[in-house]
Amino acid sequence: MLQANTGLQGTQNVMLIKLFLAFTLIPALEIYLLIKVGGVIGALNTFAIILLTGAAGSYLAKMEGFRTFMKIQASLQQGIMPAEEMIDALIILVAGLLLLTPGFLTDVAGLLLLIPPIRFHFKRYLRKKFNQWIAGGSGGGGIHISYMG
Repeated sequence: MLQANTGLQGTQNVMLIKLFLAFTLIPALEIYLLIKVGGVIGALNTFAIILLTGAAGSYLAKMEGFRTFMKIQASLQQGIMPAEEMIDALIILVAGLLLLTPGFLTDVAGLLLLIPPIRFHFKRYLRKKFNQWIAGGSGGGGIHISYMG
């Protein structure tokens, strides 16, 4: 019998709490900020800022995505696996989704992820976390497969 122990038993509750916070705390903060900013500069100006950041962010995401696509093509033509560029493309996709989400926090996060030096450091952070997860450290539990005969 093949048994997979992903270490999720101890971390399911932690992940559930993180997801709960991400899907309740962030939208609540966004609503709070929208109300506060709207109270200071007016509802129409707040709405205009949200539309402008969304449009500008979409344009930047398109440009960065196109640039990354060109790098992927160049790597493939040289016979090189475009692993870094594929991670860039995924991060740019996430940045675009954040920019399409109404709110100031998500717009700032999306715009920051579109800046290549910041994206580079974010990739390093993700790689470190991924390596920890694979190694079984940092509470991720790792992936362990054992054969039970």
